[in-house]
Amino acid sequence: MNQNVFLTIQKLASEKFSISLDLIEPSKDIFTTLQINSVDVLSMLTDLENHFSIEIPDYELQDVRSFEDLTNVISDRL
Repeated sequence: MNQNVFLTIQKLASEKFSISLDLIEPSKDIFTTLQINSVDVLSMLTDLENHFSIEIPDYELQDVRSFEDLTNVISDRL
């Protein structure tokens, strides 16, 4: 897992959803941890795509549940 990518996701999610950084761990479920719905996730993904200047196809996100999953998908695009 790319630690720099994870730290960026952690910081963005913390700021966007007003949650403590220490609650966002690689193995935790994104939806449960952030208490968000799919619309919120899409908003966060758009922010991440813009930050990293990448585009993530929907099919690559189908199995993403944890922050580590998301980190790996983004890392693969860099």
